[in-house]
Amino acid sequence: RTLLPLFDTLEGTRVTVRPYRVEDAEALRAAVDESREHVRPWLPFADAHRTIEESRNWIIQGMASWLLREDLPLSVWERATDAYFGGIGLHPHNWDTGYFEIGYWLRVSAQGQGSIAEAARLVTDFALDRLHANRVEIRCDARNRRSAAVAERLGFTREALLRNHARANDGTLRDTLIFALTPTDARPWHAS
Repeated sequence: RTLLPLFDTLEGTRVTVRPYRVEDAEALRAAVDESREHVRPWLPFADAHRTIEESRNWIIQGMASWLLREDLPLSVWERATDAYFGGIGLHPHNWDTGYFEIGYWLRVSAQGQGSIAEAARLVTDFALDRLHANRVEIRCDARNRRSAAVAERLGFTREALLRNHARANDGTLRDTLIFALTPTDARPWHAS
């Protein structure tokens, strides 16, 4: 898999999606700092990225995962200003069966513009068209309506509600929603 060609950038109308670079550490740290309280209920990294060094270390580990094709962490940037908006990841669950998961987060000041939905469309298209994925999945805490709304807006099928599936960041049991898109499913953004 390490020789499998990926991409340098995915370009949308509003956003650019690309692998993280070491020089992105300050932008990542600032975005997490701005959004810490907002993402705390949903994301385990809410209390990380407190220093540039911590963000740089996370990026370097992500770059190694990218090279080994173990995980594909990506950054989301506004095309017009090159402002860092957040992150999206394409997480291989099983390369042999073509099973991938997408996870995403968006800084507070960039919400409500459709940016993460566009980034998720770009990554989904890449997974289905270039990696020949047989399944692209989005999972989220059932209480995270904004995250679920992205999956629904993109036409992912809600397949399951896993009750008492995991611990939330506050220690309570949480339910997990699972959405999926397969190659035979319609992609509404491709409709003419």
